[in-house]
Amino acid sequence: MERLPHGTRRLAAQLRTKLKTDEIWSVLTDYENLNKFIPNLSSSQLIYKEANKVRLKQVGCQEFIGFKFSAEVQIELIESLEHGKIDFHQIKGDFRRFEGAWTVHSDSDQNGSYLLYELTVQGCIGMPVALIEHRLREDLTTNLLAVEDEALNRREIFLAA
Repeated sequence: MERLPHGTRRLAAQLRTKLKTDEIWSVLTDYENLNKFIPNLSSSQLIYKEANKVRLKQVGCQEFIGFKFSAEVQIELIESLEHGKIDFHQIKGDFRRFEGAWTVHSDSDQNGSYLLYELTVQGCIGMPVALIEHRLREDLTTNLLAVEDEALNRREIFLAA
């Protein structure tokens, strides 16, 4: 995690997995079901998808030091399958800044892949990011593992069929 001026935080986490890039990609782009396996994501609604451009409305919920906190964002995503990258940024929502990327690529042995999640976030006034930065860091890792778990579950269902 990197601390930037004005309460902005840049975070990144990477996961190495035995899953193939297409297995991860299919989970990352299952936009209307993200809330079913990403913890603390209450809803994920597809507003539109046109070619490689996607717009989502998402609501996240957390409990932090006894307080329930929720945030809503409308984000635009740009899919680049050939680069294994999904860039996203907030169009409107409860943050001053919310942007990042999911990147998936094969490992050098071609026996699996790497999944990278990058996020830059700046809270709105009254939302001190410094107080929730530990939670943000944990969520980054949790989200990576949730994507991997969902892809593994889908693989098992496919192999069992």
